[in-house]
Amino acid sequence: MAIVSQYIDYADDGTALQGRVFYDDAVALPRAAVLVGHQWGGRDEFADGQAEALAQLGYVGFALDMYGTGVRGHSIPENSALMAPFMEDRARVARRTQAALATVKALPQVDPNRVAGIGFCFGGLCLLDLARSGADLRGVVSFHGLLKPSGLPAAPISAKILVLHGADDPLAPIDEFIALREEFTAAGADWQAHIYGNAKHAFAVPGANVPEIGVLHNANAERRSKASMRAFLEEVLA
Repeated sequence: MAIVSQYIDYADDGTALQGRVFYDDAVALPRAAVLVGHQWGGRDEFADGQAEALAQLGYVGFALDMYGTGVRGHSIPENSALMAPFMEDRARVARRTQAALATVKALPQVDPNRVAGIGFCFGGLCLLDLARSGADLRGVVSFHGLLKPSGLPAAPISAKILVLHGADDPLAPIDEFIALREEFTAAGADWQAHIYGNAKHAFAVPGANVPEIGVLHNANAERRSKASMRAFLEEVLA
């Protein structure tokens, strides 16, 4: 067993993007793939590490890029400035995630009929918006994702949805979760949610510790959410 890693260049609307793909060269090809949506600072070691962990489970893991090749934030103000244009233009979020999905489906290692996605924080919102767009993928998982509705016209949702949410997340308060529940139920989506008590934003990110804005790692919630993700992916990518 050896995990192979490659950088994948692609583009959206004239913006050069760079994802990173991981797969186990001992697993028969083609295989199911899982997109990984990054946090608000851009594609980083954490996102790449999640994609690599998925490869160790036998999937093709693809850490997507929302901001552009080499574009990263290194502080809360920088991260906020990078994310803000996407929060203001959710059609751009959907289009950019669709570009990543098309890129993954075209990879020779991937079975294009078996693709799912996971996302963390901003990446959770990105994957939820990909599902909202009616994109053709099996399922999406949001880890402590931002939950605000896109404001775009509703489209049929074919992807199954798993929302993994901290009960004490101030960046996605419970009223936004309730609105999400109503939205996905009205759309006829196959959705489920796990809400973790005493968990704040970024509960699944080791080292997250900015309590003044409600960001804090929670080892129990991380462990439980990862187990739920694995079971969900086994179901939707079978």
